Amino acid sequence: MILDQIVEHKKKEVEQRKKQFPIEHILKPSTKNFKKAISQKGINIIAEIKKKSPSTGMLNNHSLPDVIKIYDQHPKVKAISVLTDQKFFGMSQESLQQVAKVTDKPLLRKEFIIDEYQILESRHYGADAILLIASILQKTKLNRFIKKAKELGMDSLVEVHTKKELELVLETDAEIIGINNRNLDTLKIDLEKVNKLAKLIPPEKIIVAESGYHSNQDITNATADAFLIGTSLLQAKDIQNKLDRLTND
Repeated sequence: MILDQIVEHKKKEVEQRKKQFPIEHILKPSTKNFKKAISQKGINIIAEIKKKSPSTGMLNNHSLPDVIKIYDQHPKVKAISVLTDQKFFGMSQESLQQVAKVTDKPLLRKEFIIDEYQILESRHYGADAILLIASILQKTKLNRFIKKAKELGMDSLVEVHTKKELELVLETDAEIIGINNRNLDTLKIDLEKVNKLAKLIPPEKIIVAESGYHSNQDITNATADAFLIGTSLLQAKDIQNKLDRLTND
């Protein structure tokens, strides 16, 4: 499974980064409220930046500054997600830092976090929230990472793919739950997954729907507070127009 390959590579990468870039200074906590930004009335988009993905290969030739500018100026984009995995997604920590310099919108670092060092690193490079993937983290580690992120003023988007993972996450301190419609074994998308799992989530939790959103109808048919969208935006020749059509502006 591709996720297993990514995690194995990530373990080696993190150990190397710990040695090359030790974070020993005090980090200034985030002052941006990611949770509040993505739970407003109406359609809330978390627009993603990445160059490629294991499921689709290379996505676009859009320049990073152009993409940032579009996301930054669009009213329905409430937060920006930045992939920081170089090997599988073509981005890096420095990409996150570049985005942080030119937008006031909250930033989600989308990464395969397996070590507390990566949480410190996320804040160091400008993240206001982090992604935690339930399938690669045990309950105790999820809670520890959520707490550590909070200490740095960051929210945690905890991602699930199955009912079993959701049941585990509901026993943690997770406040924002991401439901990924993609099957990690087959890479196929099932847009009904979010509606099925959302029924099991208490109303005080924030639900983020992930993967497979290509139209406004896809969005209006989903039970979610926010939508994390990357591929369909980045594959579009006109990202601005695609955002407008997705949000029905």
